[in-house]
Amino acid sequence: MSWLLDSLDVEARQAVHAAMRRRRFGRDEVIYHEGDPAESLHLVAKGRVAIRAVGPTGDSVTLNVLGRDEVHGELALLSDDHRRSATAVALEASEMLVLDRRDFDGLCASNPAIHRMLSIALAARVRELSAMVQEALYLSSDQRVVRRLHDLVRIYGTDADGPVEIPIRQDALASMAGTARPTANRVLRDLERCGCVQLARGRIVVLDTVELRRRAR
Repeated sequence: MSWLLDSLDVEARQAVHAAMRRRRFGRDEVIYHEGDPAESLHLVAKGRVAIRAVGPTGDSVTLNVLGRDEVHGELALLSDDHRRSATAVALEASEMLVLDRRDFDGLCASNPAIHRMLSIALAARVRELSAMVQEALYLSSDQRVVRRLHDLVRIYGTDADGPVEIPIRQDALASMAGTARPTANRVLRDLERCGCVQLARGRIVVLDTVELRRRAR
């Protein structure tokens, strides 16, 4: 069960879960497009999702990658005239638990405490964005690349020890860190020389998660 639903009491949690629809998406399938009418919140039940937007040059840039139990599209629950600010794409076979705004409004009418769920989701998003702004102001681009790679280890890693394979291209990692691909490549090559990562076509294999965690601090 997601941390978001865990914020509710048992009765409210069961009501929200019962109102959610399960939707399945294949690899590279678009969940919603930037500019689409926003009508639902999505909770990742299985798989991983990339959040992408169109950059100043017209290219698609990756803003974030989300894993199991993470939430996206929560602004859809705020109003009936909101549009998606980014595109969500399933990076692999994935399942979403989808809560429509109309169902959410009905749940809140019968149990006002459920509205707290949205407040918690929005507060978490504000903290995340504030942390990103601070990083952009005070951390070097090299350090941001390392931190985003460490974030991906959390998303793609398992409880077992051993290498973590991250099927993310270097340009996607660069855009997540707010820098250029040559910078990300240089940082990754440095990590490769010290035995921390192994680079391959279309993926990054983290060999030493302890060292990467140390460098991400």
